[in-house]
Amino acid sequence: MLIASIGVLVDQPILIVGAMVVGPEFGPLVARCGGIVARQPRRTGTALGALLLGFLVGMMGTVLFTWAMTAIGLVDESMLTGEPPLTSFIWQPDALSWIVGFLAGVAGILALTSAKSGALVGVLISVATVPAAANAAVAVAYWVPSEAVGSTVQLLINLASIVLAGVITLLFQRTRQNRLVARLASSTH
Repeated sequence: MLIASIGVLVDQPILIVGAMVVGPEFGPLVARCGGIVARQPRRTGTALGALLLGFLVGMMGTVLFTWAMTAIGLVDESMLTGEPPLTSFIWQPDALSWIVGFLAGVAGILALTSAKSGALVGVLISVATVPAAANAAVAVAYWVPSEAVGSTVQLLINLASIVLAGVITLLFQRTRQNRLVARLASSTH
């Protein structure tokens, strides 16, 4: 989130992309999807706890980091409140935000369940969870409520759409696998 916060302040998409790649949130998201599909409340709750704690600690750290960077004169509020033409998507969610998150959830689950880990990097780059959380934290640090709220909405849209897509994809895969097993069983008898 610290990388993303700098990317937001200097309006550099490359830093936003870098923050997306190193973000650790996809593992708990996948665990949550698997827990829901397997009807394992403990696993689902543990994954949710990891997500909440991770984002909370990361966002708190980003607020402190922003204050420290401001105190030493490396950044200021005008960097956030100016016109950021390249990174405004992080705090201005729209219908495409949900669609991108949903498609990333499908692609991420398929990448993990088909051992196509190379595709997972592309999925991680496509969803602005870490940058949205970082932007919300920077907006809180500078008390810019509209950006804090917009970024938080973006974050929640992405997390919800990824989980929904992951659950649907896993259920589809399980149904397909069960049909294949049933077909194989009936053809051997």
